Amino acid sequence: MGVMQTMLLYLLIMAVVIAAVFALVWFVFGRGEDLPPVERGTTLTRLPRAGITGDHVRQLVFSQSLRGYSAAEVDWAMEKLARELDELRGVVLDLQARDGTDHPHVADGDPAER
Repeated sequence: MGVMQTMLLYLLIMAVVIAAVFALVWFVFGRGEDLPPVERGTTLTRLPRAGITGDHVRQLVFSQSLRGYSAAEVDWAMEKLARELDELRGVVLDLQARDGTDHPHVADGDPAER
């Protein structure tokens, strides 16, 4: 047998072994998808309607696209958080006005003033 025939035989055996391993992994583990793919334009990113906590924010998961995270999902989550914070800030200001105290550093969130 020549050197070229030996190399071709090794390549053929390697291809058969790779195909067998691939078929075994495919059969045992499947495609790796437990759920069907999400329809385009929908998201699995969730936040509660109100009462967002730090844990909710920490548990946020954004789907990744070719260039990174989906900008639409990140924008949606950030807007939701901004609205919640604005609402909470309004409640704090209303409570301060009812109490008759004026604590602008608390409303502004300036830790240097505390």
